[in-house]
Amino acid sequence: MVSFKVLWKHSAEQELRNIDRKHISRIIKTIEGLTVNPFPPGYRKLQTAEKFYRIRIGNYRVIYMVDIESKEVIIFYIRHRKEAYRKF
Repeated sequence: MVSFKVLWKHSAEQELRNIDRKHISRIIKTIEGLTVNPFPPGYRKLQTAEKFYRIRIGNYRVIYMVDIESKEVIIFYIRHRKEAYRKF
């Protein structure tokens, strides 16, 4: 089975720190699942950018990029659904 490496952008790490603690464990668990399957059920490709995807985790959205050649998943944003698609 092919395993992907998850890389975090600094902006995503900071956004994770600002999220309510009761949601963080669920978000981390879902992101760790991207190492096995970077296209989990419910993922969507963003229309605005090539190679960018999003997954829903409750009221939060994780915006990430998949690089299949280098087997990497790069987490760009973790935002509330109201703010997820601004500045993207």
